Amino acid sequence: MKNIAIIFAGGSGARMGSGLPKQFIEVNGKPIIIHTLEIFEEHPAVDAIYVACKEDCISRLQKLVKRFLISKVKDIVPGGATGQDSILNGLRAACEGEGRDNIVMIHDGVRPCITAEVIDANLRSVREYGSAVTCTKFFETPIISHSGNVVEESPDRSSFYTAQAPQSFWLGDVLQAHDQVRKNNPNYEGIIDTCTLMRSVGKEVHLVEGNRGNIKVTTPEDLYVFRAMLEYKETQQALGLAPGEIAQNLKK
Repeated sequence: MKNIAIIFAGGSGARMGSGLPKQFIEVNGKPIIIHTLEIFEEHPAVDAIYVACKEDCISRLQKLVKRFLISKVKDIVPGGATGQDSILNGLRAACEGEGRDNIVMIHDGVRPCITAEVIDANLRSVREYGSAVTCTKFFETPIISHSGNVVEESPDRSSFYTAQAPQSFWLGDVLQAHDQVRKNNPNYEGIIDTCTLMRSVGKEVHLVEGNRGNIKVTTPEDLYVFRAMLEYKETQQALGLAPGEIAQNLKK
């Protein structure tokens, strides 16, 4: 059995306003996609990485993978018309290269702050329950407004969570779910992520607690936060401090 990361990186960068696909925006000398890939590259339990990206970006990404010595990337395949099509292309490549009886961790290419601890929790959950969806507790006040003009309901937030990535499953189970859904819903209407896909075919999905720092970099504001998080991490490493000690020292 292998542990495989499926990374989808098909964004256009429209919300960034740069014209450059967001996964290729450089932060601290590295494109965001490389920051993401390095986390899975350095994790000892990850055996292989498959990436789905825009077809006209494949050559560029191949050069970056070689330049930054990402040795676990086994294949980079073209993305599809939708996010789910892109994920399916990555899953099929992984199945062809590694076989069906493996764990897959499906992750955003522009979510570069995933921690080793969250990867570990995902792998444990799949081995025990067959699934894992990384989530964080909902800290804001949820509001329901069908009209978009007035507050119609304010439900108790204690039952609300925000889904993140990775979302992890047995590879064979995810491929089977895709086959089932595509028979009647080839455009994946209403399917927003793999969690939704699996639940749509009656599968129970287990929740794994993540952290709020596991951001998805899609807007300029996200980019500023990511840069600040990297600076914090570098300061922490330079001073030889454990997580949280920088803040404690600043209070003294």
